[in-house]
Amino acid sequence: MITTAIFPGRYVQGNDAIHLLGEELSRLGQKALVMMGPVIFPKLQPIVEKFTQGKIEVYLERFGGECCDPEIEHMVALGKAQNVDMIVGIGGGKTIDTAKATAHHLQLPAAIVPTIASTDAPCSALAVIYTPEGVWERYLILPRNPDLVLVDTNIIARAPVRFLVAGMGDALATWFEAEDCQIKRAKNMTGRMGPMTAFNLAHLCYETLLEYGVHAKIACEQDVVTPALERIVEANTLLSGLGFESGGLAAAHAIHNGFTILEETKKFWHGEKVAFGLLAMLILTDRPSQVIDRVFGFCESVGLPTTLADIGLDGISDDRLLLAAQRACGVGETIYNEPCEITPESVLAALCTADAEGRRRHA
Repeated sequence: MITTAIFPGRYVQGNDAIHLLGEELSRLGQKALVMMGPVIFPKLQPIVEKFTQGKIEVYLERFGGECCDPEIEHMVALGKAQNVDMIVGIGGGKTIDTAKATAHHLQLPAAIVPTIASTDAPCSALAVIYTPEGVWERYLILPRNPDLVLVDTNIIARAPVRFLVAGMGDALATWFEAEDCQIKRAKNMTGRMGPMTAFNLAHLCYETLLEYGVHAKIACEQDVVTPALERIVEANTLLSGLGFESGGLAAAHAIHNGFTILEETKKFWHGEKVAFGLLAMLILTDRPSQVIDRVFGFCESVGLPTTLADIGLDGISDDRLLLAAQRACGVGETIYNEPCEITPESVLAALCTADAEGRRRHA
């Protein structure tokens, strides 16, 4: 049997790591198209200019807000017009994915600088493409991972705590999805089964969350960097990225994709919806009650969703929830990596049961 794992070319993390941006980018080329999220653009523009001056030339562009084909085409056109030799994405998950897709279309190196630790997108050879309206459309599988991922934990610590918690929700699913792919011998994002390394990194991600999640959240609430915060940022970004990509995805992310067709969930973050998708997945796959209790307890301890109301679906009808379940069971979805029978009806039952358990615990 052939197994395959993939990794980013270089991973740099630490307090004030952005001070090394010019030095690290100069390994990749001489001129960069740097796209930044619209919220952080005014704050980080002078910092990027300061720490790249004299090392590389940069062309700064404000990201439009959605990782969709029109935005990618716009960035590709800019890259060509400016004759750049690398693409840099600074911001959240959609900025990052747009940068990776742009680099792919231009066949240029990609450097990623996440400003929040809300997803495992930074390290992956994957871009999640949405419609301009924000509905999940497809996965774009890229031929290589980013050449550089640079994570400044001081920037992460000063971002809203909700982002860090959402990242823990995304990372929380990593081990359980990888475990099910391992049981079923399902394919990871390379189209082959993952190696032992991937599954062990996925499990380390889970253990790190349980051990340090609460204290990392407390540190982030104080806008400070502590060892616990460093560990959780690494778990959310590197361990989860390696674990999902080389271990495999399953029901939790498919359920998230189903939720995107429900307008009420649009104001909630990827990791928040993945976390509830995981709770439903644990019921769908008949996990032991102590495992379900432990995961619910962790979600409660850091403030992740445990009911449908927590992701904007309070009072939703079964008919509308079934639409999300049907989307989660679409052709080619990762839910079929589960080692159990999958139907929209069984997914609906798991969603309703997870919601009832969350409400019981609240009561």
